[in-house]
Order: sequence, then structure tokens, then C-alpha cells
Amino acid sequence: MKKSIRAAIKVTGFILAGLFITGCAMMSIQKPRYDYSGMDRKTKTIHKKAESFARKCIRKEEPVQMSRWLRVDSVRVSKQERQIHIYYNQVLGYIPYRSEKIKKVYKTMRKQLGWRYRNYDLTIYSKNFPVEELVPNYFRPQKSDWDTSRLPVNYERPLPVVRNISKPRTPTKGLNQRNIALWHSHGWYYENKLRRWEWQRARVFQTVEDLFPMSFTVPYLVPMLENAGANVFIPRERDLQTHEVIVDNDSSSPSDSYFEISSDTSITFQSAPDSSGFAIGNPPYETGVNPFRQGSYRYIASDATATAEIQFIPEIPEDGYYAVTIAYKSLENSVDDAHYTVYHLGGKTEFLVNQQIGGGTWIFLGKFQFRAGSNPEIGKVVLTNRSRQTETIVTADAVRFGGGMGNISREGQISGRPRYVEGARYYLQYAGMPDTLVYNLNGDSIDYADDYQCRGEWVNYLRGAPFGPNKKRDEKGLGIPVDLSFAFHTDAGRTRTGIVIGTLSIYNTDGADSTLKFPDGQSRLANRDLADILQTQIVDDIQAKYDPLWNRRALWDRGYSEAWRPNVPSVLLELLSHHNFLDMKFGNDPRFRFDASRAIYKAFLRFMATQYQTDYVVQPLPVSHFQAELVNGNNIALRWKPTIDPLEITAMTDKYILYTRLDDKDFDNGKLVNRNNVTLRNIQPGVIYSFRVTAVNDGGESFPSEILSVCYLDGSEKPVCIVNGFDRVAPPATLETDEYLGFANFWDQGVADGYELAFTGDQYDLSADSPWLDDDSPGHGASNADYECTVVAGNTHDFVINHGKSIVAAGYGFVSVSDEAVMDGAVKLARYDIVDIIMGEEKLTGGPKPFLEKQFEVFPVPLQESLKTYCQSGGSIFISGAYIGTDPFVNVRDDSVSINFVQNNLKYKWRTDHAVKTGGVYSVDSLFMPFGNSFEFNTLLNPSLYAAESPDAIEPADSTAVTILRYRENNTSAAVGFKGDYNVVAFGFPFETIPDQGKRDEVMQAILNYLKK
Repeated sequence: MKKSIRAAIKVTGFILAGLFITGCAMMSIQKPRYDYSGMDRKTKTIHKKAESFARKCIRKEEPVQMSRWLRVDSVRVSKQERQIHIYYNQVLGYIPYRSEKIKKVYKTMRKQLGWRYRNYDLTIYSKNFPVEELVPNYFRPQKSDWDTSRLPVNYERPLPVVRNISKPRTPTKGLNQRNIALWHSHGWYYENKLRRWEWQRARVFQTVEDLFPMSFTVPYLVPMLENAGANVFIPRERDLQTHEVIVDNDSSSPSDSYFEISSDTSITFQSAPDSSGFAIGNPPYETGVNPFRQGSYRYIASDATATAEIQFIPEIPEDGYYAVTIAYKSLENSVDDAHYTVYHLGGKTEFLVNQQIGGGTWIFLGKFQFRAGSNPEIGKVVLTNRSRQTETIVTADAVRFGGGMGNISREGQISGRPRYVEGARYYLQYAGMPDTLVYNLNGDSIDYADDYQCRGEWVNYLRGAPFGPNKKRDEKGLGIPVDLSFAFHTDAGRTRTGIVIGTLSIYNTDGADSTLKFPDGQSRLANRDLADILQTQIVDDIQAKYDPLWNRRALWDRGYSEAWRPNVPSVLLELLSHHNFLDMKFGNDPRFRFDASRAIYKAFLRFMATQYQTDYVVQPLPVSHFQAELVNGNNIALRWKPTIDPLEITAMTDKYILYTRLDDKDFDNGKLVNRNNVTLRNIQPGVIYSFRVTAVNDGGESFPSEILSVCYLDGSEKPVCIVNGFDRVAPPATLETDEYLGFANFWDQGVADGYELAFTGDQYDLSADSPWLDDDSPGHGASNADYECTVVAGNTHDFVINHGKSIVAAGYGFVSVSDEAVMDGAVKLARYDIVDIIMGEEKLTGGPKPFLEKQFEVFPVPLQESLKTYCQSGGSIFISGAYIGTDPFVNVRDDSVSINFVQNNLKYKWRTDHAVKTGGVYSVDSLFMPFGNSFEFNTLLNPSLYAAESPDAIEPADSTAVTILRYRENNTSAAVGFKGDYNVVAFGFPFETIPDQGKRDEVMQAILNYLKK
């Protein structure tokens, strides 16, 4: 990822996608013409035939397609042994090889050599490797053909450092007991020359590479790997929570948040004589200060029963989710099953921690919801001395809640930013890594180099001797047997060809010592296997699902720091070009992020199944058609359907996990269920039950379903049925002309999947020919920085609860169902007097390429039919959404079917989109609310609630309907009411974006009163 390429981009402007380009490396330079002096006639003849083969590969792309940098390095001919060895440069290895392709290469070369050499043994090399060795074990048809030298050396592995024993099921054919180290690109860093903190890359297309890969890893890839059973380690802060609370025996505040409790006075915790524990000390930390050397740790003898415990009780500054990370000391006689329990709003979650490894740094347990303040019953971590091992020691150090803000000082300056945006160099200092072995490799003078170099050395320190940091391979380290390391980047480069720059995969076979082997003797060709499997999986999945022309770039064997430093199998991925608009049409789409992350997870799964010669199963996709209804009084019937993955035959659902949340608490640890339907009997009246479901198999657990909620009220009216139709996740709108190209947030900001962490600000340079000057003036794609470090709220798939609370406040119970279940006929709306339809920011949305099927239409025909039937039965409908007019009247082109449906049944018509920029609304119909009664809905991006930035103005379709609300900004019609044989209330903005709970309750009361017959 060197900045030198930026100068080349400035000179050349646009470059062809067919060239192997990267913002992370310098391009190859062609060698001078061949020198035949010193060659005998036979060698010269074969050399020229090898050159002809290379030209054929370059010009005719036969038998394989090669770049113009392919060169013959040398030829060796042995007439006596009848052998020919043809050595090409590493460019011959830039492509993936399979057995059939190898046959074609040799067949073509033999034809090129002619009959005279038909009886010679021929070997063709790339960078001293016979090309047949470049076929990964995974792709070899017979296991007998595997190269066992690239398989890991057998040894007794320790137990995983963290085991969540509250999980209902452990994967047996996933990534259980595997350890993966990965990182997402660069980060906010201190530029020593300019004496300022800055990004390592430019802000383009509304993001920056220092954050962009994190929008894949944290929401998608890391959970997928953990759902498959892996322990995942990251050299940058993973928690987006900017608050941080540390409870520690040395430095806790308040002082009563750390408690040591014993069953009798003879059992006590003790302090070690050495100062080798964590203490917060006096941040910000200057160079060389290691907080894990500032304090002490505590220890106690283990026992078969819990005779002593430590309670870590934080003073939480604000309601929210906080990552819980722990610190302890690893000793020769440490337990491998230290028992930690996290008490949180969802109950308690128990972990076993192998304290024999991983001591002296922050170890991640999980992310949990906590309530503000000190809450000993629902907000603490407890460590006991219970263990199945005798004559062992349990150690205790600090517990950390939240990610916090950066606290590393560079020349008197701290970053002033959340820790999760900072580069690895600074987090690793905070995490207790040894400076000159891991993160300070350049004499404290070049943070830029330290940052990309430290990530690989951190991997080596995690694993420890003999795989330790390259300056000291025998360093004990942390003893965590890392199975692979993964560097996730995006690249530079532009094109207007209609083809993406695409995916580059980088590995290295030399290593720091150029032995071609890892310290235990394993071949570094394992890196090639990993890189090839990864690139193949990504490209295959994207081509199948999104773009048949997705560009597969090179497989580079290069000396990139993140590829050659790790002493474990490693790969550096350049997924796409963040500098190219077409690539970023994919990259800014949450659907693509999920699928690309799933491809990476699947590649790791296949690679490790091959390495350890085990079976594998891919975890399922999320379930759909979810419904939660009341039956026979106060019983809840839950139903859903599994989702078939057309790309993966093994991803079949075996069982399910049902998670439950009560009122404003958090979800519990889940219960395993065997069927896709569950009945919960005799629920408590007045309590809001919320549910989400995951699918599981032997490979792991899927992502969760949408969240549905139910509340039963004794003696109330019939429950309201809430239909969740807000499924949309989408990138921003685009503007695409010959002159202007970019993301048009002024039209549509898109919808984040849960949240967006990588948005820096709107694109302001849309001129397609605007040149790159430097990272502060990047030309085309340049974007604002006003939203940097703001986590933007999106579709949480949990808005039923917002509606449901207000329905309960109005005296009604409620149930909820997905719109898919309604459209499939699984839900009979006629059972309910009132139906509340959540449409949020649902609207017809295309994909990155125009031929892709559009999704998220507000009123698909099956839904129209269900609602039409419901209206004819005399039901009452409340519908709200930002595009409930624009989508059927403007976006959907179906010969007015949707328009007629809306006008004839829902009794409104579209007037305009982008009706207002501010969210003030007031009543103009006293039958609905007192005239002039007003409230606000949210139109601005923020961390708490998604923005309805372009609400619809809708008007009565005819004289039977009336305007009931108007927008304060311009008096256009905001909502329409209809009373007749059935009743309708339609809002041109999403109800759930009213941020004030009291106002939401008041408005919902008015809606239900209006709809009640």
C-alpha cells in the first residue's frame, strides 16, 4: 500500500482494468532484452521457443492468459539426463492453476518444442516452483496428489483461549478450535513529517480505505467466523463504543467497583511480587509506556467448587452495547478453564478461558447491553476460582467495558478520535505488546511504516516461539496457535471500461528468512493455497450473484510486509478499488458486503478443512417468512422458513436457535429448537416479548432474522397486527453521465444494514475527469469529512418494538409478522381489526449493475392482493413510510397497477418526494388530533435512529379521503385519512422515526382512535 503509486496515477489519469494495477505496490519494470551470450545452441533454441510460448500467452491468451511482464528467466538443458527446465519469472504464477490447465500448459509447450524433444522430461517453473506445484491441495482431484509439506505440522494444540459455554450448540464441522488473526486496512495515524494525525488514504466515494474494510469485517466477517466457532483476533479496536470503563485491582474508579469475595478467611487472593499486570496509570501514554507493565495481577489456587470470586462492577456512563475484554496473567500452572460470567440486560453469559495462553493483553469475550450507572445484578463480570484442574492457579487482572478513545501520545499529540479508527500501532501499545519486537520497528520515527509492519509481527507474538517476531523467533509470546492471518484492503486505480478493477490476492513464499518454509518446516506454498482459494471463492460468488464480468486480477507472490512477516499461513486481499466508481457501487452496497464477507468466510473454512483434513459444512443463511401471533389467548405461535443457499450445497439448516427479549432488556443466550415452529404458552400479560431466530447446522449459526414482538393484554380489544415490510438495505443513489459520476446523497442516502461505520461525508467532486493531486485533494470521488467517526444508524430490523410500545400504551395488545408471510398467505389479516404496516424506507432498489433484479418494492403484487382482500373484509390499515407514494407512482412501472391499487384501496395519491428537509408535522383534522397539535420526525443522520431524509407528500385520492397532517416546513400534505366501509391512515414518513416516546404514544393513540369502528 505504498504512496509512490499515487504519483503514477496523477500522471496517467485513467488506466485499463486489464493491467495488474495496485495502489499498494509499485508496478513491475520490464527487463532488458535477452542476452544469449554464453548459451549453447540447444539452450538458445529452447530459450527462443520458451519466448514464443510466452508471446502466445500474452498475445493470443493461449494456453493461458498472461500479462506483458511475463519473461523467461533461464533455461537448463541436460542432454545426458534428457531433461529440460524452463524458468519463467513470477508472472507465470499470477494466474490460478488447476490440473486441466497444467495439462494444457505442458501440452502447448511440448508442441512448441517440437518432436526433437519429445522424449525429454520437461519442467516449467514460475519463481523456482514447478507450475504443477501451484495447484492448491484443495483443488487437486485426488487426495493422494496432495503436497503434504504444506500441511501444518502435528502437535498438541491447547484448548481455545475463549469458549462460550452458554451457546446452545457448538459447531463440529466449522471453525471450532481455530484461531484467525485479521485486520481491516490502515487507520488514523500520526504523520511524523507533517506533525499531524491523518488518514493513510484519501476520502473518496464517501469513505476512506482506513475504515472501509472495517464495514465488512466488524458487521459481517468476524461474526460469521465466530458463528462457525473460531476465535478471532484483531490488532485494531473492534468496539465502536467510544465510552470505556476499566475495573482493575490497581486503578478502579469508583473504588467500590472491584470486590474480592471468599467463602472463608483462609482462602484469599494474593498479589505477585513482580509488576507485570495492567494498570491504567497516567494516560496519554508516551513512547515505550506499556500499561500491562504498570500494575499488578491477583492470583488464587483453583478449587473444584467456587470458593472465591472477584466481581468487576462498572459504572456505565450511558445505556448501550459495550464489548467486554479481560486481562489476566498466564503462568506455568495456570488453569485452562477459568470461569467468567458476564451479567447483562439479557441475563448472564458464561465463558471458560484458557489462562495458559493469551495472558498479558486484552482478550475479547463478547458484546453486551448494559444500563447506565452501577447495576451489580445486571452489569458486572464475575471470575471464580472454580476449575476441573487441581493444583493450578487462577489469575485476575483488569476487565474493560467499551472501546474508548485513543490515548497514545505522539510528540505531545493524541488523535482525539475513537480508538477503533486508529491504526494498529497504537492499539497494540495499549494492548501490552512489546514495542521493539512488534509495533515500534523504525526507531519511533515512521509511524506509517510501523503500522503496516506491526500487524504481521503481532501475529507472530500471538503465536510465540518458534513462530515469534522475526527479530526474535524464540520469544515466548502469548502461545495462541494462530491458524491463518488475513489483511483486508482495497486498492487504487480507475477505469471507465464498464468492468471493475476487481480482486487481487497477494501471498509470499519467501518469508523473512527466505527459506520458503515456516519455522516448523511447513512449506510457505500454504500461503499460495490460501490466496488462491480466497480469490477463487470471492470471484466465483460475485460473478454468480452480481457481475459475470467481475475481474479476477493476479495472484501475486510478493514481499508485502503483511504477506511475508506472519509466520503462519497468510494472505493480503485487495477486494476492489476504492478509487473506482463502479467498484464502489458494489462496495457501498450492504448486500454486497454481506456476500463478499461470506465468500471470505467460506474460503477460510475450505482452506482449514483441507489443512487439517476434516469435513466442513457452511453455516446457513438467515431464515425468512417470520411470524409471531397469539393463539388461544395468551400463547404465542412462532413460525418461519429456512432459506436455501443456491451457491452452497452444504449450507442446509439442521436446527434453529430462538432468542427471546423481554420488554427493554436484551436477548438471552437462545434455546435450540428442532422445528421451524414453536408455541410459547401462558405468557405474562403486559410484557412485550421480542424474538429473533437463527438457523444452525454442523458448520455453525446463521445471521439472525428480523425481530418480531408480541404483547398480550388481558381483556383488551383484538390485538393489532404489525406487518414489518421494511427490509431494505441499500447504497446511496448514483449520478451517472459522461461528465459527472458519483454518489448522490441529495437524492437518496441509502439505508445501512444496522449501522454504517465507514461513512465520512457526502461526495462533493463528481467530475469524472477531476485529477488526483494528493490525498488531501484526491479529485474525482473526493468526499467530505463531517461524518467521520459517526456511526450512522440504519435499518436495525427491530422497529416493530417502536410501534408495539405505543400500541400497548394505547391499551391494545399486538402481534407481528413479516410481509413475506403475508404475501405467502401464511397470515390471515382478516383475523385482525387493525393492521399496522411498517414500510420505513422501503422502495424499489436496483443493484450495482443494471441487469440485476430489483428488490424492496413497497407494494409487490402479492401484497397488494392481500391488502385489497383485507380492505374488502372491512379491516383498518395504518401504513407509514418515506416512499409509500414515490415507489408505486414513480419507481414501479407496471401499467398503473400499483397506482390504481393505492388510489382505490389506500385512498391517497403521490404529490412529491423530498417533500421537506425538516421533520415538523402538525394536525389539520380535529377528528384525528386536536388542530395544530405538532410533533417531529427525524430527517438527519445520527447514531440512534435512521433518517427519513426524503419523505413523501401524499394527498387524498378523492373526496372520500382527507389530509390529516401537514408538514410545517411548506404545508404540503403529510398524511391522509379515510373512513368508510374500512378505514385507512397513511403517513408519508415513517412512524418509527418520531424520536420522542411520549409523542409516538400520543400519535399512535390518535391513529388507533381514528381507525376504530
